[in-house]
Amino acid sequence: MINQRPAGSNHKIKILLADDHQLFREGLKRILNMEDDLEVIGECGDGIQVLEFCNHTIPEIVLMDINMPTENGVIATERLKNMFPDVKVIILSIHDDESYVFETLRKGATGYLLKDMEAEALINAIRSVVQGHAYIHPKVTGKLINQLRRMTYLDEMGIVSGAAAAQEPGVKFIAGDESPLTRREAEVLRLMAEGKSNKLIGEFLFISEKTVKNHVSSILQKMEVDDRTQAVIHSIKFGWVTL
Repeated sequence: MINQRPAGSNHKIKILLADDHQLFREGLKRILNMEDDLEVIGECGDGIQVLEFCNHTIPEIVLMDINMPTENGVIATERLKNMFPDVKVIILSIHDDESYVFETLRKGATGYLLKDMEAEALINAIRSVVQGHAYIHPKVTGKLINQLRRMTYLDEMGIVSGAAAAQEPGVKFIAGDESPLTRREAEVLRLMAEGKSNKLIGEFLFISEKTVKNHVSSILQKMEVDDRTQAVIHSIKFGWVTL
């Protein structure tokens, strides 16, 4: 197996833990240090501390949480890869939303793991990344594939322009650069225009119905309309949705 420790190797993989929960770091450190070929050489509570640590000691792997104060894991990953391109970043998060995976991979992460995974799987994933492989948690892989298919669909329908597709998520775009909606809101709006309910939109996008409601509320606020019907009518009028 590619993720097994090479026979006869005395090399220890140097790991930096970046997570704002000290108890989680301590537990993870104990697990990793039990392995003969793994060594946790430092702990950080936010992204800025990660960069400060790496200025003095270079790890091979940074296990990076996304939600951290001062500077989150997404920003820290991008800055770290720009400064130390040989350091491999593995995201270790509670979030299984594919949008997080896309963003962190674009910023330079080599792996994306979930905190509820088994210790053995985590250890093997670290070894696999060190050996030059990318690793994405199996639970997220299916969502990632479906997101790629939806992005292709949106592009084919003319909803997302070529220039917009190259931009980072969360910026203003859609067919017509004046749209104030994010990429995910654009998807929700398109499905609203097809007459889908919040429940069906959630099932299609693999997100909760509550999350869909939040996106709908944001869409209505940004478009300055009172209901879904007005939002759809305005989107068609401005050319943001084509039916």
